[in-house]
Amino acid sequence: MKGVQKKIPIKPGVYFFKDKNKKILYIGKAKNLNRRVNSYFSRNQTIKTKIMLSKSNSVDYLIVSNEVEALITEANMIKEYKPKYNICLKDDKTFPYIVITKDSYPKVEIIRKKNLENDGNVYFGPYTDVKYLRTVIKALHKIFPIRACNNVKKNKSERYNNSSCFCGFCVYPEAISKSDYEYIIKQIIDFLKGKNKKVRLNIKNTMDLLRDNLEFEKASKYRDQLLAIDSFIKKQKKITYDFKNYDIVHAVSKEKNSLGVVIRVRNGFLIGLESFNIYKNEDSFDKLINGFLIQYYNRTHDIPDEVLIGANLKHKNILSEWLSSKNLRKVKLVYPKIGNKKKMLELCIKNASMILKDRIIKNNERKDYTPKTLKELQKVLLMDRIPKRIEAFDNSNIQGKSAVSGMVCYINGKPLKKDYRRFNIKSVKGIDDFKSIKEVVYRRYLKQLRQNLKLPDLILIDGGKGQVSSAKEALDKLKLNHIPVVGLAKKFEEVYLPESKNPLSIPKDSPALYLLMNIRNEVHRYAINFHRKKRNKSMYKSSLKEIHGLGEKRYKLLLKKYKTISAILKRSAKEISLETKIPISVCARIIKKLKIK
Repeated sequence: MKGVQKKIPIKPGVYFFKDKNKKILYIGKAKNLNRRVNSYFSRNQTIKTKIMLSKSNSVDYLIVSNEVEALITEANMIKEYKPKYNICLKDDKTFPYIVITKDSYPKVEIIRKKNLENDGNVYFGPYTDVKYLRTVIKALHKIFPIRACNNVKKNKSERYNNSSCFCGFCVYPEAISKSDYEYIIKQIIDFLKGKNKKVRLNIKNTMDLLRDNLEFEKASKYRDQLLAIDSFIKKQKKITYDFKNYDIVHAVSKEKNSLGVVIRVRNGFLIGLESFNIYKNEDSFDKLINGFLIQYYNRTHDIPDEVLIGANLKHKNILSEWLSSKNLRKVKLVYPKIGNKKKMLELCIKNASMILKDRIIKNNERKDYTPKTLKELQKVLLMDRIPKRIEAFDNSNIQGKSAVSGMVCYINGKPLKKDYRRFNIKSVKGIDDFKSIKEVVYRRYLKQLRQNLKLPDLILIDGGKGQVSSAKEALDKLKLNHIPVVGLAKKFEEVYLPESKNPLSIPKDSPALYLLMNIRNEVHRYAINFHRKKRNKSMYKSSLKEIHGLGEKRYKLLLKKYKTISAILKRSAKEISLETKIPISVCARIIKKLKIK
């Protein structure tokens, strides 16, 4: 890899370290790619960097025109690939936003999105406090006649005669013209930006004008809007009197837990406090806050004029330039040292520390939590300890062919899919369920012992007395006879122990029995799926190996490209030839052979 770094150009861009499987481990940006990549191979490296380099096999790069473009590219690539050694937001499923749709009569709704797009809609967020978000939406629908249905009626009679909707738009006393509705949407946008006083003044002026013209019924509608907006403003906290818009951003970490917090201030009002869990793989506070800023502002359109942070960042100017380009006006990154903004930053730091401390306590409580079902299972199986880790086995084959076994793992009554394992049966010929179970149990726990890995508190076998005894023999051979093993037979849902001829007497409505049944059903599903894949692959190979012109090399190419027979049959000979470069005559023979099969 050291030879590769010499070829990297002296230009701005993005670099990425990859492992031997070409998976991206780390993405970074640089003004000078050559100098930055070479710096990774100096003697003074952090533990994190040393571990990352030890797993790296190659370095790739992408040249861009300037540092700001490098920052944007880095942020987008981190969001796309989520590299192990970069900072990523843990809550990267979907975030709730307020969206104002691009319809002729726009709706104002809560939606969940992973990544924002320039689709013509107006977005506010992301939010993590869903309760506050619903309060805002409820207030908006109370203040303004917003459309919530899919029908836009032209006039009052149409709306009353044809619509069964009771949204503010449909029950409004008179039809709302398109221009009037556009004005309502502008007010909603101002409201969401924290300009509540401006919105209130407009509503009050309209109410006073209607009252002076003796249009009291119309004026009463605006009076109701005024009361609703006053009620909402009372709940908001006024924290500054300069009427500016800014965010206060802080990140904090303790041990393996990291958290980013954003306090949003609009027009002097505190309108939101959002907190995000972070995958922390950086060594310093500067890198942590820098990574969080990029990840957060890359997923929001709501960017203020100022962002207050608790550090004088090295790349502050580049970040500021990038935020300005997103916001289409200048955005400053400020590290306040005195005054009200300093107090606000301290408030954000205090909140971040308290939220992180609370989450650590909850996480620890969750780890220590033991479901009642497991306690009952311990009792009915007469076990010495609670079976927090349960591993289950099942075999699958058809007349002894393509014989496989599956193993699933449950922790605290929930599946841990990363610990699921598959086994090809190696030593057993024909149909022999007992010997198959003995083989896979022995292989599984021999490996666990050799590698000093975790052992289960309970082993569950899909089967009756014979299968349980076979598993017990394998455990005894490994001197693991202290691990309890039970079998669950399908026909009558009976639980068997190795030392007992008769099944245990467990009530059929017992939650402990239901748990064992769920685990047994899951391992059965897992083993059957593996068997089907192996059988299809075997059929695939036997169907194709007899075809003239299809050698080993072309067979592997076909297997890699299509994987299943049905995928091949969906294409014509010409399409297969174009996609694989296999002669069209051979492709025609492949399709003909498969159709006969």
